Amino acid sequence: MNFKPLLYILLSVIVLSSCKSRKPVIVVNNSQKVYKSQMDSLLDLTKAMDTVALADSAGHPIPSQFVATVNFNLRKPNYVIIHHTAQDSTQQTLHTFTLARTQVSAHYVVGRDGKVIHMLNDYLRSWHAGVGKWGSITDMNSCSIGIELDNNGLEPFQDAQIKSLLSLLTYLKKTYNIPTANFLGHSDIAIPRKTDPSAYFPWKTLAQNGFGFWSDDVLELAPENFDYVSALRIIGYDTQKLPGAITAFKLHFIQTDVKPQLTQLDLNVLYNVYKKY
Repeated sequence: MNFKPLLYILLSVIVLSSCKSRKPVIVVNNSQKVYKSQMDSLLDLTKAMDTVALADSAGHPIPSQFVATVNFNLRKPNYVIIHHTAQDSTQQTLHTFTLARTQVSAHYVVGRDGKVIHMLNDYLRSWHAGVGKWGSITDMNSCSIGIELDNNGLEPFQDAQIKSLLSLLTYLKKTYNIPTANFLGHSDIAIPRKTDPSAYFPWKTLAQNGFGFWSDDVLELAPENFDYVSALRIIGYDTQKLPGAITAFKLHFIQTDVKPQLTQLDLNVLYNVYKKY
């Protein structure tokens, strides 16, 4: 049986979903031509049906062959990571993300006016998360969608921007069946390297709409023997850098105070949140 037609159909779906747009494509820094060239290179890789060359400890070749399965599809994202751009405008961010030398990108950019710009097919790996860790995952780029919000990190986010973000998150959660717990900030996963999307970001609003968790209004006191380090680890934080993990937790769930120490209120919030995981 010839399996090549099945593979070509799959690759065609990737190309069409990558290039299809309801509105004219914005070309910055010749980005569309480079995008297509890199896409063609990736498609060439996926078309390869050669077996791996293996050898035993004595250097003798191990017999191997490629037998095509019919049961496969595209890998899908399972996390969403939210960033702020730390730049002055959406246009400046688009310029940054369309220069090869910057080595940084995102799937989506959301402007202050609420405009949503899709920069990379959701099934492809964007370079937005960098070095970081969440739970046992050390390569967040390979399993997440990156969303950049046009904000310098020093001011509140615009209502139109958050409204569009909520619509986008609703689409992503439904389309890829992303768990409620898997909507994170860059600061959550890149300890202590990053602080975005900053203490101004409305995480409570997101949680109220089903994107991430938030503490209850009425808090139960944390037990006297509460193991806060284990609680942080259960949520997903990298506790090998404990002060950074505490700061990251407070950036997300406290926001009014981000010192790397836990007050009794902080412990109560942590206890409440960790029980949701």
